Amino acid sequence: MVRDWTAVIPVKRLSAAKSRLRGAVPAARHADLALAMVCDTVSAVLAGEAVAELVVVTDDPVAAAAVRELGARVEPDRPAADLNAAMRFGADEVAGLGRFRAVLAGDLPALRPSHLEEALARAAAGDRRGFVADAAGSGTVLLAAPPGVPLDPHFGIGSAGAHAASGAIALAGDWPGLRQDVDTPADLRRVLALGAGRHTCDLLRDLGLTVSCVPAA
Repeated sequence: MVRDWTAVIPVKRLSAAKSRLRGAVPAARHADLALAMVCDTVSAVLAGEAVAELVVVTDDPVAAAAVRELGARVEPDRPAADLNAAMRFGADEVAGLGRFRAVLAGDLPALRPSHLEEALARAAAGDRRGFVADAAGSGTVLLAAPPGVPLDPHFGIGSAGAHAASGAIALAGDWPGLRQDVDTPADLRRVLALGAGRHTCDLLRDLGLTVSCVPAA
């Protein structure tokens, strides 16, 4: 597989991230959990064969240092607006319209590299934007755009419907780790049932929880 894709992940400041997940771990470790999920997502993206470069858009210095160590390129959030602005900036300005681009949620700790590759291969087969809906079917975990096509992200409540209405094609596939983002404690339990990545596993084990880790494939 040719490494044609540039992936983009926006990361909020860790102190403000994942507000609906608060209570899943002790308050003092909440930011650590948010960072662990980002690191597992970044690791899975970079472990596959499809992504040539991963750009993380963030103003958080701790997150920036952690993902840079994993091999990601870090860019400051120059728009300093919202999630969609950060995604447009990373995909259309930093990566550039001449590349295959995909933006992902940063809370996919059970992501398998092979599933991401399958989704990107399906996206590359068309000439329109493609998206992967989350496990609930209403949100979006990935939006991809071919060369020459602006990203035009519509992340937020009801984003799957918004992306479909904007002309993006829903990408179908059995990719549970890709589809399962983590917004609530219930989502975290579902991720642990699928098998979390090493960073999330290590954190939760440090807190005395028994968890399953994701296989390498």
